[in-house]
Amino acid sequence: MSARLLATALLLGAGLALAGCNSSSLTDGLQPIGNASRPAANTPDRPDVKKLDPPGPLRYGDHKPVDFGRRHPDLYPVHGIDVSKWQGDINWNKVKRAGVAFAFIKSTEGGDHKDSRFEEYWRQARAVGIPHAPYHFYYFCRPAAEQAAWFIANVPRASVQMPPVLDVEWNHHSKTCTKRPDPATVRAEMKTWLDIVGRHYGKRPIIYTPVDFHRENLDGHFKGHQFWLRSVAAHPQDIYPDHPWTFWQYTGTGMMDGIEGHTDINAFAGSKAQWREWLNKYAR
Repeated sequence: MSARLLATALLLGAGLALAGCNSSSLTDGLQPIGNASRPAANTPDRPDVKKLDPPGPLRYGDHKPVDFGRRHPDLYPVHGIDVSKWQGDINWNKVKRAGVAFAFIKSTEGGDHKDSRFEEYWRQARAVGIPHAPYHFYYFCRPAAEQAAWFIANVPRASVQMPPVLDVEWNHHSKTCTKRPDPATVRAEMKTWLDIVGRHYGKRPIIYTPVDFHRENLDGHFKGHQFWLRSVAAHPQDIYPDHPWTFWQYTGTGMMDGIEGHTDINAFAGSKAQWREWLNKYAR
């Protein structure tokens, strides 16, 4: 089967549920998209990582590429980036010309930190026509309501073109917060943030998470939210069995024209036509 036919087959099997209500409604029965089927019983929990020489075989290249095998990210035609101040100066015109379709931009962290490049990045992304959304990095030593208030105080509605994102992961490098609440507490606090922020912006937030946090806290929960999953060595269906996804972060060491150094790159779980439908429904 050709790569094009294989891509079509995978995407047709994604089971997208995009038709329906206005994105501003928080009761529209929003459905996550993408597909993940449970692997065979003899499939390893964490597939062996096959290292490759940079820049790697994918469209943007990678400083530390891996072999994704048959289900590699380039089967999906729509790709985007996520950035924070650590990307430094970004030439957004070059990023646009490279084919980037969307950008997630760090806005806030905890209840007292704002990313110093957020205002610049979202305005420049908008100026070149790249759909964008802010993301909040959750801090487990501060109440969720305070973090939601901080986000709202620092993130203007104009910057929330796509739904806002709650980034939840254990921060192993934090010097100020080593707290790991139990799963029930984690989910209750997440719900508080998601509800407050969703009501304010009229968009149900997306949840970003890596596999360890997902397995400990989220698996089987928040089914009304779309997920952005991190999986940098294998396809999400190998790492998150049975879990739908909308965005797949497939590398943290990618190469992107217009950005120096390592770049996080993501795939959307659908075709170009389905991407346009998604934007029509969930973005403005």
